[in-house]
Amino acid sequence: MAKKISIIGVPMDFGQLLRGVDMGPAAVRYTGLIPRLRSLGHEVVDTGDIRIPIRDFDASIGKDDEGIDEDKYLKEITLICESIYKVGKAVVKKGHFPLFIGGDHSIAVGTVAAVTNDEPTGLIWIDAHGDFNTPKTSPSGNIHGMPLAALIGEGHASLVNVGRPGAKIHPDNVVMIGQRDLDASEKERFKKSGVTVFTMRDIDEQGISSVANKALMKFVHLKRIHLTVDMDALDPVEAPGVGTPVPGGISYREAHLLMEILADSGKITSMDLVEINPILDVANKTAELAVELTLSALGKSIL
Repeated sequence: MAKKISIIGVPMDFGQLLRGVDMGPAAVRYTGLIPRLRSLGHEVVDTGDIRIPIRDFDASIGKDDEGIDEDKYLKEITLICESIYKVGKAVVKKGHFPLFIGGDHSIAVGTVAAVTNDEPTGLIWIDAHGDFNTPKTSPSGNIHGMPLAALIGEGHASLVNVGRPGAKIHPDNVVMIGQRDLDASEKERFKKSGVTVFTMRDIDEQGISSVANKALMKFVHLKRIHLTVDMDALDPVEAPGVGTPVPGGISYREAHLLMEILADSGKITSMDLVEINPILDVANKTAELAVELTLSALGKSIL
């Protein structure tokens, strides 16, 4: 089914120390995302990029006497996520499909706030990591490891309250897929949270088709699902251009099959594509794969 898609670029890298993911939106556009979406019959509008403050990097920023600053770039990230929320909410109100291109995964604080504003929405979070730390549990203080926690109402108050006060999604409406690198505190938090987690072991044992269909069954009562894809969920052999690669990830065909099954549900109504780092990429391989997966999620099929 043809969609009206609004591309929203978010070239933000405040969520982590490593530079480069701010160039992700440009790399994805360069790889031909828009004409390739149009070739599927979709109507596509590029709204441009969210305005991002210049990051004056200093290796000493983000550290206090104990080595971690719990407010690392918090003000900047909060303001950017508020902007994402406003733009995303307007796109949803027009009945368009918002496609957010990051940037680091902390943009999800704004994207999920926007798409859940008017109607209950399921959240499928594809990632090697949990992104479920709080300032008290984070080993690094980097906010790109905290967005999911903020979305369920835990962590920095300014992030929890982006767009509107309080939690944006109930843990029962969150499904994680592809995790293989969780901090000890995240493991305990997930076990107590109510969030459904399909780790790489689950994918190995059950197969990606079973995992995808079980994820969709969690949302049988909902009409809308937001899909957020961190490219480090893929095996680094397939997607080398990410800041936090972890061996043993989702394969090329597993990723496409996952996208195809989710697309077949007809429930994917918004999407994030994050953590593409062209500086670390090899011949634009990761951006190319990101575009291919987006096409699969939006209806491209073999037959």
